[in-house]
Amino acid sequence: MELLHSGKVREVYADGRDILLVASDRVSIYDVVLPTPIPDKGKILTQLSLWWFEQLADVVPNHIISSTDVPAEWAGRAVRCERLDMVMVECIARGYLAGSGLKEYERDGAVSGVELPEGLIEASELPEPIFTPTTKVAPGEGHDEFMTYADVEAKEGAERAAELKRITLEVYRRGQDVARAKGIIIADTKIELGIGSDGVLKLGDELLTPDSSRFWAADEWKPGGTPRYLDKQFLRDWSSSLTEWDRTAPGPEIPDEVVEATRNRYVEVYERLTGDRWN
Repeated sequence: MELLHSGKVREVYADGRDILLVASDRVSIYDVVLPTPIPDKGKILTQLSLWWFEQLADVVPNHIISSTDVPAEWAGRAVRCERLDMVMVECIARGYLAGSGLKEYERDGAVSGVELPEGLIEASELPEPIFTPTTKVAPGEGHDEFMTYADVEAKEGAERAAELKRITLEVYRRGQDVARAKGIIIADTKIELGIGSDGVLKLGDELLTPDSSRFWAADEWKPGGTPRYLDKQFLRDWSSSLTEWDRTAPGPEIPDEVVEATRNRYVEVYERLTGDRWN
């Protein structure tokens, strides 16, 4: 097999007409891969994504061909997929103010050109979910920047832009309904979309995982507070206490207790959403 791409977390291999997407235990924050892996992370991301792809199969098709027809050494953390011509827009839906969306709102009163009511604060629930796309920048070439919907129309055309927005918001709404019933708030999420050989937009990469989404414990959420994170924001918060690290490579080693606490959050999200025990 030919290695096509090695990303921050995944490797992509060509295998005939298909690709193999292999998730590692690597973890990145601020676009920097940290030297310490999180045990089981690759398998958790893969298995949770597969669960979500099945839950949302009636909303939008996806790139999965098989989760079992993969080399034995990658079992559980690899999937065989259809090759997609990926859309070069990061499709993001937000239902709550946090992270870069909060910073954009505090500066402009809007996110990706979407005007929001005055007086919102950290963790505020938005009146309705919004589509806040960003550019898609290759690793090492800078950071993604917010795009307006008009920017997406100019880049992808009006018809495709409308589909990207519709799919992103519907995935978020359906995912949020499922998660809230399990005591989890999905504050925001990023999805990857590409075009299959049949010309149809399909979901690719991962879906509604602690790497691609901001998960909060619902019973600890309140506007103005900091909910208990069930995602890798926990690692970002830990790193912010490191005055000697300037958020550039190489990243710092992660202490054992922080590794364990991070893994526990990934496991908790998996178990609460799927209802299955992680072993």
